[in-house]
Amino acid sequence: MARRAALVLKGVTLPSGRVADLSLGEGRVLHIGAGMPADECVDASGLICLPAAVDMHTHLRGGQAQAAKEDWTTGTTSALFGGVTVVVDQPNTLPPLTTPEAYRARVAEASEHARCRYAVNAGVVLGADLPVLWRAGAMAFGEVFAGPSSYGAAVPPEVLARAFLTLRNLGALATVHAEDPLPGTPGDLADHDCLRPASAEAAAVKAVGRLVPPGGRVHFCHMSSAAAVDAAASTGTVEVTPHHLFLSWEQFEAGDTHARMNPPLRSEKERKTLWSRWDAIDVIASDHAPHTSTEKAVPFAEAPSGVPGVETMLPLLMAEVVAGRLTLASVVEKTVVNPARILGITPAGFKPGKRADFALYPKEPTPIDPDALHTKCTWTPFEGMAAVFPKTVIMDGAAVVQDGEYLGTEGTWIPGKGYIP
Repeated sequence: MARRAALVLKGVTLPSGRVADLSLGEGRVLHIGAGMPADECVDASGLICLPAAVDMHTHLRGGQAQAAKEDWTTGTTSALFGGVTVVVDQPNTLPPLTTPEAYRARVAEASEHARCRYAVNAGVVLGADLPVLWRAGAMAFGEVFAGPSSYGAAVPPEVLARAFLTLRNLGALATVHAEDPLPGTPGDLADHDCLRPASAEAAAVKAVGRLVPPGGRVHFCHMSSAAAVDAAASTGTVEVTPHHLFLSWEQFEAGDTHARMNPPLRSEKERKTLWSRWDAIDVIASDHAPHTSTEKAVPFAEAPSGVPGVETMLPLLMAEVVAGRLTLASVVEKTVVNPARILGITPAGFKPGKRADFALYPKEPTPIDPDALHTKCTWTPFEGMAAVFPKTVIMDGAAVVQDGEYLGTEGTWIPGKGYIP
């Protein structure tokens, strides 16, 4: 054991209910019990201490074409202020991450600007060399578009089936956007729901499931309905977003483009039914996909789909915890333990040797204020909703956010299991 800790969190209430000090150093938990001599101490008494979250579904934009929406600095800063210390970037960038050159350039861009840990997925399209992308460090493959969405064309079933077989043989994970939109252009939020119906989402999940070979690993992104959760749970792991849990199209004006996303917001009745599947959901992820206010300020039919959410994901869930509607254990399971297990990375946690990433939350919610968020797009569909933002965020055993101040850090790339330097 090291003789001296870099940081001690004093008076942490552990999941067991025991109160102890956490001594942190060398990026990991050194000791749980009476605090070791330390360079710095943070008082955690009266706060809720959680291992920091893994958001396995983010679109951090950046690059020359999309930097106005978000970039690695603003997106990862937003993550830290929301209690997230690991983000997984999706490959439907401009250009898409379907070649090793594009993939390496994306990682290089992140290495210069990211402020938290990050992984980068690779794309699946006809002609993509998946083994080469796996060796380049792809964490997973996808989200693979089994239905079209922003910056992503649908992958034909025969291409998807071959890709699943290749990924199975590599031992790689496929993450899938499963939709089957009906023809037509939506004029408002209700139209959008009708043209991308929950029934078609569930049917698309089942169709994808029939293509997965024995032993293949598939993760279904952003399931927006109870039927889709039920269908996905029989084939792979299941992800749901905060916007589908907390928002319905009935909460907005009919033409409000800020509530446009894929899959679309459902009815209030469907939203409440989705909550009834809480125990069947493996992962809560944000699907952070920001667009500028200017891009959203167009007729509904022309507006891009996507909303920001990495900074508000845990705070929304923590408001449910302090209100007594969710258990703390279930939130940790779906935002820390399960994402790390599915991706094959080490989670943060309350044991010696575990990664020393934590977030300390007060027990009183506050309304979400878009002006207080750190995303470059400057708006949120959750404005005014109750949330509990972390008071302190620890990464690598050091405080990186404290009382609304960013204290400085450097991001670290987490390559996938197939990485060959």
